[in-house]
Amino acid sequence: EPPLDPVGLFVTRPQDGEVTVGGNITFTCKVAGASMLKKPSVKWFKGKWMDLGSKVGKHLQLHDSYDRNNKVYIYEMHIIQAKMTYAGGYRCEVSTKDKFDSCNFSLIVHAMHSLPSLWLFLKFFLVCHSNVLLPPGKSEPKTESQPDVDVWDILRRAPPSEYEKIAFQYGITDLRGMLKRLKRIKKEEKKSTAFLQKLDPAYQVDKGQKIKLMVELANPDAEVKWLKNGQEIQVSGRYIFEAVGNKRILTINHCSLADDAAYQCVVDEEKSFTELFVKEPPILISHPLEDQVVMVGERVEFECEVSEEGAAVKWEKDGIELKREETFKYRFKKDGKKHYLIINESTKEDSGHYTVKTNGGESVAELIIQEKKLEVYQSIADLTVRARDQAVFKCEVSDENVKGIWLKNGKEVIPDERIKISHIGRIHKLTIDDVTPEDEADYSFVPEGFAYNLSAKLRFLEIKIDFVPRQEPPKIHLDFMGQAAPDTIVVVAGNKLRLDVPISGDPIPTVIWQKLLSETEGRVRVEMHEDHCIFIIEGAEKPDEGVYRVTVKNPAGEDKADITVKVIDVPDPPEAPKIIDVGEDYCTVQWQPPKYDGGQPILGYILERKKKKSYRWMRLNFDLLKELSYEAKRMIEGVVYEMRLYAVNSIGMSRPSPASQPFMPIAPPSEPTHLTVEDISDSTVTLKWRPPERIGAGGLDGYNVEYCKEGSTEWVPALQGLTERTSALIKDLVTGDKLYFRVRAINLAGESEPALTKEPVTIQEILQRPKFWLPRYLRQTLVKKVGETINIVIPFQGKPRPKVTWTKDGQTLDAKEVGIRNSTTDTILFIRKAEHHHSGTYEVEVQIENMNDKVAITMQIMDKPGPPQNVKIIDVWGFNVALEWKPPQDDGNAQISGYTIQKADKKTMEWYTVFDHYRRTNCVVSDLIMGNEYYFRVFSENLCGLSETAATTKTPAYIQKTGAIYKPPSYKEHDFSEAPKFTHPLVSRSVISGYNATLSCAVRGSPKPKIFWYKNKVDLSGDAKYRMFSKHGVLTLEIRKPSPFDGGFYTCKAVNESVYRASCNSCMTATTPWATSPWPPPNTFLILTTGPSSQCLITLVFLSPPAAHPLSSLYLLLPAPHTHTTN
Repeated sequence: EPPLDPVGLFVTRPQDGEVTVGGNITFTCKVAGASMLKKPSVKWFKGKWMDLGSKVGKHLQLHDSYDRNNKVYIYEMHIIQAKMTYAGGYRCEVSTKDKFDSCNFSLIVHAMHSLPSLWLFLKFFLVCHSNVLLPPGKSEPKTESQPDVDVWDILRRAPPSEYEKIAFQYGITDLRGMLKRLKRIKKEEKKSTAFLQKLDPAYQVDKGQKIKLMVELANPDAEVKWLKNGQEIQVSGRYIFEAVGNKRILTINHCSLADDAAYQCVVDEEKSFTELFVKEPPILISHPLEDQVVMVGERVEFECEVSEEGAAVKWEKDGIELKREETFKYRFKKDGKKHYLIINESTKEDSGHYTVKTNGGESVAELIIQEKKLEVYQSIADLTVRARDQAVFKCEVSDENVKGIWLKNGKEVIPDERIKISHIGRIHKLTIDDVTPEDEADYSFVPEGFAYNLSAKLRFLEIKIDFVPRQEPPKIHLDFMGQAAPDTIVVVAGNKLRLDVPISGDPIPTVIWQKLLSETEGRVRVEMHEDHCIFIIEGAEKPDEGVYRVTVKNPAGEDKADITVKVIDVPDPPEAPKIIDVGEDYCTVQWQPPKYDGGQPILGYILERKKKKSYRWMRLNFDLLKELSYEAKRMIEGVVYEMRLYAVNSIGMSRPSPASQPFMPIAPPSEPTHLTVEDISDSTVTLKWRPPERIGAGGLDGYNVEYCKEGSTEWVPALQGLTERTSALIKDLVTGDKLYFRVRAINLAGESEPALTKEPVTIQEILQRPKFWLPRYLRQTLVKKVGETINIVIPFQGKPRPKVTWTKDGQTLDAKEVGIRNSTTDTILFIRKAEHHHSGTYEVEVQIENMNDKVAITMQIMDKPGPPQNVKIIDVWGFNVALEWKPPQDDGNAQISGYTIQKADKKTMEWYTVFDHYRRTNCVVSDLIMGNEYYFRVFSENLCGLSETAATTKTPAYIQKTGAIYKPPSYKEHDFSEAPKFTHPLVSRSVISGYNATLSCAVRGSPKPKIFWYKNKVDLSGDAKYRMFSKHGVLTLEIRKPSPFDGGFYTCKAVNESVYRASCNSCMTATTPWATSPWPPPNTFLILTTGPSSQCLITLVFLSPPAAHPLSSLYLLLPAPHTHTTN
């Protein structure tokens, strides 16, 4: 038989578990059901409030069953194909009609088993070279937070699905307009002649702040106009124009949402555009939500106040957003700065934590829905009343709003002039004046909506007057109606005490009332009648308690009697409770009984709590607490609370005790994660770890690091005090010791569980061979521009720390020009401003004793080229001008890629581009206008761009007008045919599988040759895996995602055709070997045969082919101009 839990509802609680990624795990709990009338309610949570009932699906399943033999309910939670994000704390809650219990447990998810060593090596290689392998613009995120948030940059980088979330978080009101403006911004701006510095693409400013928009002009005397959304801005108190030298500044004071617009600065015909985004300040919650306790069916209204009118807020219940579509149940209301959440008819399902969120904070309140339960503090009592007296039935219930009816013998009492019904607060009264015998009956009070019936009996006392002889001694009849005289009369404080004492005697005796040992006050009065006397105290109080003596006298004698009166009341308020223990979401409260129990035993206590800044107290227990301590649960970590309590006896509930000292539920953090040993030497150990998964509201003060020798139980502090870093270097250790290490996280609530190394660590240096991990981009020539910053990082390995040496072209580097920084894992070469003389081959060597490793890096620093030389006008004819020039003297340490030719009319001297990216050193400029004179200039170009200056013709070229006699010069016909020739051959190379690769070469020839690509002598023209490009003579073959099968011998063939004077076509094919091979080849002769239609057949015969001219080579026969002789 399973053991029963004497405190909670669980028979078996869920236990902590561990699982590997992709694995399955099951958590089980058992609940005792022998004493339950119906099935309990069980909920599973992750974290604090995320209900897993709504997450059931492919990866999560919930099951329950009932064991009839043991009368146990079994509940199971199955996690299928676990992921790393499933790790964390879980909670299981079970509740019945009058009981509640919960249990916490955790799940640890381990990563997959280690990969093969080759894959680990490749992964490490890829990580080391991530700056090359990552596509442009995709870099690792920086961990350092920036003080100013650039919403513009965040929106530009974020996916469209995140736009609304970012707009809510940063207070963007016009998201649609902002996105439209984003599209209109140009990525690259052309060089401006009016502006030296244009406006930035966008600016951002907080609402109410000041911003300056500044441009810098090329002409300081130019007039400037500022436009806002196309309308010119006029000078005012908010818009200020400033001119400081070449700078023009527009200052906008006290920015509002109306200033969120597009701005332009106009100079002549040029414009500079920008966007100004006005960011609203964060919305703060000035008055938070308050906890509420209501009955089922009552109206609930949560109210909060924010710092701005019309601000957007979001309501959540237990972490789930309340949508506007659910207006059939939840109603949202705004009134200036106040926001309301209204639930008209509450149900038990509405219990939970409600949160209101803004972009500047949030507030949480708890709603508890109680089933209607009425408590009777004072029931009605039986009355015995004499004729013409007043009868008062009074009862007190717990709810002031409860109404009810009075019944007389089962029939409703109808009030009139003599019978009055009153309801004041929690007290209901039925008053009957001038009681008659007909009023004797059973009276009941029935509260509306509750199954209660408070009953009492009214007895009518008849007075019989008998004749007695005169001179009868006085007599006090306390045992009237055959009943024994009570020793003590009990009265509730505040009620009217009325003592009717029958007396007899003739003549009528004199009655004297007196209180022993004390005196009575003015609230006491005595009424005398012939046969009885009445002692009345209006509103009995504690001092009225005691022994009262009544004395009757007449001439015949006297009689005395003592009556004890006891006044009972509600207890005194207890002293302020004390908080003796605080946890993450609970606290333990302890208190002492009240000094005065009101004359009745204490039945129990009622405990209440509230938030420090709130005014609403919330009741924590429905049943009276019998003990003098209580553990309050379901509190919010990080919120300050106060506690108070009431004492309850049979009379009622005391006034509340003073509030306890404020306290905050906090818990120690969880243990640090991923504790690893990063490095070991003969006397030091370097540890690294990650912060705890759960830190809590108490924050994190630091970490405590300790170590212990193997076989010992004494833990020694490794550092003095706490460390805030997630790594530690432990020094002064003994070589050869085997030590365990542990790390604890510490905050205000105390220490976490320790993170412990699984195996002992031997303190001994590990020798590791030095080796460089050269990034891929450094294996080729590193090309940089003059003036750029060079920062080369080369990681390496080696233990103990190796010696690093840098040299350039065999010479030691100058520390004034080149900065070197070495660490234990990498070396950095830094040049702040690159110059031409920094080009060359750099060698770096790491050395440990007699082991070393070297790598070489080739660096090319290039600059813009100089202008071309000797630009001349060779000839002018018709509308054409022939130009010629020489390459520049300074090519900027890079190959000249082309020239840009411009022309300018002598009258206007406005320059227009005729040719760009032109590769030859001569050209013909056409389509010129007759009668005009033209100057020409030429810029040279390389990879850095155009030359700073241009070479200009010294004299203009004059285009003669129509009618002038023009004698065309006689030119010797020139054959421009040119056989294909490779100016840059193919270079063998190695590529990485899976990444696109290219093969490039350059060719020239006239007419333009046709290009063919071969792989192992197989034509690649029809293969979709390859793409061929040809641009300005540069030939490129792109191989898409090559595999090892794409390795081989690639050939590029260029073929062109020219027309022979004798109409003889010949095939001319050129490859790189042809360009240097002599012609004719040795040991060969030609055979020429004339065929039909004047066709000529040329045969090349090899007598003994040498090794330098294999038969696989191709030879080109060129026709000599104007002759039939073959060269």
